[in-house]
Amino acid sequence: MYSLDINFLKDRPIYQNKPNKSGGIKLPVGNLTPIYVGVALSVCLPGLAATGWWFLQVKNGELEQNIAQLDRENKKLDAEIGSINKIREDTSKVKAETQSLVSVFDQIRPWSAMLQDFRDRIPATVQIDNVKQTPPTPTAEGKPPNNSAGGIQINGLARSYNDVNDFLLTLQQSRFLKSSDSKIISANLVDAPIPPSTGRVTTNVPIKPPQIVRYTIQSSLSDVPASELMRELEQKGTVGLVTRIRSMQQIGVITK
Repeated sequence: MYSLDINFLKDRPIYQNKPNKSGGIKLPVGNLTPIYVGVALSVCLPGLAATGWWFLQVKNGELEQNIAQLDRENKKLDAEIGSINKIREDTSKVKAETQSLVSVFDQIRPWSAMLQDFRDRIPATVQIDNVKQTPPTPTAEGKPPNNSAGGIQINGLARSYNDVNDFLLTLQQSRFLKSSDSKIISANLVDAPIPPSTGRVTTNVPIKPPQIVRYTIQSSLSDVPASELMRELEQKGTVGLVTRIRSMQQIGVITK
């Protein structure tokens, strides 16, 4: 037979309130994930901070090296730019001086060509005594003259006023002169000059010389560049100037 041994003393209140004599620390019971996460973070965060600080130091060092390299390159480029600017300044000065010389050269008017042009245009009944160059006409104070090349003055004799007018019309067609500035300054009737005696006197009767016109024509030299008068210069026999102008055109100093 089985016997039941039941101790009802343990169910009394005095036994229920007795503390656990085992003395251990009770661990919480339930989901421990937050605790593990907190512990992991407390361990990893300092390491991450140290790693980030080291990474920043490395990047800062690289940036400082890049900045130093860029500074060196910048100084080098500044020196090269300075050299280029100096070369440009020198080139501009040379171009300005060359252009100045070319402009002077391009304004040359050979007297041989102009006199030959006058001879080709003068009527048979007109005679030229002399041709002289006149200085540029001054304008208002402080301003350059309208024509820096100056002008010319032609003096001579003609059989009549019509002959003087015809000569003026032909001169106005010359490209060496400004047609608008070509005009007759004076034209007066004078006695024709008596030719020198040959030593043989045939009569003592005085002979009145015929009346002719003494004229003065004034004009301004044309400001057309010599490079645009190549045809006229060649026709008048100015070969040397034409050759020089063509040489400068070939090297680009004077535009065609």
